[in-house]
Amino acid sequence: MALRIPMPTGFKSSNRGSMPGEMLRAGPAVVSASAGGVKQRSKEESGSASRLGLEMSVQELERLFKAGDPALKSAGPGDSAGFGSSGQPVRVAYQGVRGSYCQEAATKAFATCNAFPCNHMEDAFQALQEKTADRAVIPVENSVDGVIDRNFDLLLRHNVSIVGELVLAVNHCLLAAPGTRLSDVRRVVSHPQALSHCRSRIEALGVEVEEVSNSAEAARFLSENPISDTAVIGSKIAAKEFGLRILEENLQDRSETNVNRFFQLALDPAFPSPATAGVRKTTVAFSLKNGVSDLFRAVWPFESRSIPVIGIQHRPNRRNPVRVVEGEHGTVRYFDYVFIVDVQGSASDRAVERALAQLAEVAGFVRVLGTYASR
Repeated sequence: MALRIPMPTGFKSSNRGSMPGEMLRAGPAVVSASAGGVKQRSKEESGSASRLGLEMSVQELERLFKAGDPALKSAGPGDSAGFGSSGQPVRVAYQGVRGSYCQEAATKAFATCNAFPCNHMEDAFQALQEKTADRAVIPVENSVDGVIDRNFDLLLRHNVSIVGELVLAVNHCLLAAPGTRLSDVRRVVSHPQALSHCRSRIEALGVEVEEVSNSAEAARFLSENPISDTAVIGSKIAAKEFGLRILEENLQDRSETNVNRFFQLALDPAFPSPATAGVRKTTVAFSLKNGVSDLFRAVWPFESRSIPVIGIQHRPNRRNPVRVVEGEHGTVRYFDYVFIVDVQGSASDRAVERALAQLAEVAGFVRVLGTYASR
């Protein structure tokens, strides 16, 4: 977490898309949001609020220097029972820090596991390849905000396989220090995404808002530095990890349609057993010899065999980012893409096998990223 300079006052739902990675072959804004509009805090209060983010950053830097490499340290056993081939609980690397929604997904994916955090997104992939983890759990999509491009880039870059999918309803909780009542809260702190999800409830509360780069770290900071007038919007597992009180649950505006999608990754592919619950899905990555205009030819092999195509994304083709075509009116340059398609069915199904073979006829390359059960 880097040191941050306070931004100008204003409630901004910033678009903080992550930088895309290579492909394989917040500053705080202190305001008051209420039904009557947005108002600025007093100079003294505003200075106190903005210092929260700065103090969090300093403490985080100190903690990282003392802790060493966080990607290889265990956060302890999960609450819920998977065991590795050695008979020991599965070692699960998850993106983010303790108290994050990704930790929540990791503990729900296995009945028993040793889950540990990876502060940097790529660390979870490296933990698999270095065999310090048996599985990794990464977020890939939110139904409101869309896909996490960076993780799709990392999937293409690293030789890992998708072996499971978990779709979980978002539960944004209002967390506070023990003894704090809802009526005591004057300021709410969280990541811009969580704040934007909960805008209506925040306005109804009439509280001031501060943006921070990590809501789980804000929850940890609040537990170590109790502030009676401040609450954090975070996960339910953050309350358990840091001993905070849940003042309210499901603050999000779209409580029924706000869901997160997570992938479970492994070093080697693994087809789900017949006893495994959930719909079978297969995710396939490919480029097209003739570019985007051939996309319908790529989808048709599945649709013509009644194999539902249930998702499609595209990322820059980093091996060949620009396509140069000599046309009647001169040279034309197009961006070239890698497409990532989700279909319903297993790659071992005969119909899917034939569809993949037909796709290969128009594709520059085809790579099955995984067949898995969705639950």
